[in-house]
Amino acid sequence: MPITLYRIDDRLIHGQVVEAWVPYLKAGDIAVISNDISRDSMRQTIMRFAAPEGVGLKILPVAEAPAYLSAAEASASNMLVLLPGLDEAVELIKKGVKIAKLNVGGMHYSAGKNLSIGKAIFLNETDCTALRFLSDSGVVIEGRGVPSDSPLDLIAAI
Repeated sequence: MPITLYRIDDRLIHGQVVEAWVPYLKAGDIAVISNDISRDSMRQTIMRFAAPEGVGLKILPVAEAPAYLSAAEASASNMLVLLPGLDEAVELIKKGVKIAKLNVGGMHYSAGKNLSIGKAIFLNETDCTALRFLSDSGVVIEGRGVPSDSPLDLIAAI
C-alpha cells in the first residue's frame, strides 16, 4: 500500500475523508495511528462503521505503526494515514518513519488554541513547535481541508 497521504485531522474518519480524500487518492486502505483509539473498542467500532465500504481499515498505536507503515509501502493498494494530532506525527518521525508530506486538515478550536489558520486549523504554541520540528525534519507541511482547496503554507503562517 504505497502511502499516498499522511493527514492530521482530529475527527479522523468523517465526511471530508470519506467523500473527498479517499476517492481523490484512490485509497484502498486507511490506517489510523492513535494510542487512544487503539485502546478504545467503542471508538474503533464507530470508525469501522464510518469507513467507506470496500476500504480496509487498520487502527494502530504509534509503537506498532513504523513496522506496519514500512511494510505497507511495498503493497499495491494506496493508503491514507490518519493521525489525530501533531504529537503522533512527531512520534513517528522520532521512530524513523519518513513522512515526505503532511496534510493538516482539521485541528479544531479548543481552549488555548488562539492562532487560527484557514477554516479549521487552530494552533497553540506547542502545536507551532511541533510543526517547526516536523518542517526541520524535512516534512513538507500543507493546510488543506479537501483536495479542491488551495494548500496553505502553515510554516509561513506561524
